[in-house]
Amino acid sequence: MTDTTPTGIATTYFDALAQGDIPTVMAQFSPDVVWHQPGGHQFSGLHAGVDGVGALLGGMMEASEGSFALVVTGPAMVNGEMVALPVRFSGTRTGASMDMAGVDLLTVRDGKIIAVHLFSEDGASEDAFWGQA
Repeated sequence: MTDTTPTGIATTYFDALAQGDIPTVMAQFSPDVVWHQPGGHQFSGLHAGVDGVGALLGGMMEASEGSFALVVTGPAMVNGEMVALPVRFSGTRTGASMDMAGVDLLTVRDGKIIAVHLFSEDGASEDAFWGQA
């Protein structure tokens, strides 16, 4: 049986992400998911729905020349339907690289991720890596 608690959904999401299992990653999202991408770069802003989030993630992989990676670095911290996880994310592309800590905050309701809020330790470096639209 699948664990549909907020912690269980977050674990499934991050495990699938680490394995490159994009169908399982995408299956964790509600059709109405809203992704809040911080910063002032080409991917910043709100991305709505599974298609919007899929386009965002695909764009990040393309911009990072397939190198974007994210790993969970500590235990999940749960507050009701919200799950915060410390992460480390990195990527390289021609002429640029990034490697920094962050926090991913997932809101899980009815067994699906309905919102994602990201926090980066160095917004200026992240903006420089992703570049302007």
